Amino acid sequence: MTMPKRDTYTPDSLLAVAVEVFNERGYDGTSMEDLSRVAGISKSSIYHHVRGKEELLNRAVGRALDALFGILEEPAAAEGSAVRRLEYVIRRTAVVLMDELPYVTLLLRVRGNTTTERWAMKRRREFDQRVAELLKAAVAEGDLRTDVEARLATRLLFGMINSIAEWYRPTAKGAMDREQVADAVVRLAFDGLRA
Repeated sequence: MTMPKRDTYTPDSLLAVAVEVFNERGYDGTSMEDLSRVAGISKSSIYHHVRGKEELLNRAVGRALDALFGILEEPAAAEGSAVRRLEYVIRRTAVVLMDELPYVTLLLRVRGNTTTERWAMKRRREFDQRVAELLKAAVAEGDLRTDVEARLATRLLFGMINSIAEWYRPTAKGAMDREQVADAVVRLAFDGLRA
């Protein structure tokens, strides 16, 4: 994939190109030369915006993580019964994944090979833990079944949500809109989890 030569890049447009290339080739399989070629700008122009490839990765996964953690700060995630808050968080997580698809896809693919990847994996575990705590609270309140261990239920929920990154293409002909997908995730998950 080679894009036409551009005279100027903003940090955001350069980041979007980097995320596209990282998702296509893998972070480890992408060189600064690759980014330069795809962006249609010189390597020195890239270095004008960032210190290197890992900074681009940090910004990309940071964007995904900020969006996910932002969900937990929304009023509907903090008020009401635990099961209502959990439903809200699960729905919003699915929506954020679709809204930030390339960034969350990259986040889901990090493997811990760099400092940034290890940091991102730690933050993902923190997010998962916060959701697991919410799920445990919903069980304790009697709204969710007790025969499925909370950590397992949380992993299964995220497995379903994270799989969206593999098949959801919003521009594909006949594609479901993000609200339809989020509704289906919540319906399937909570029909199986309710007490």
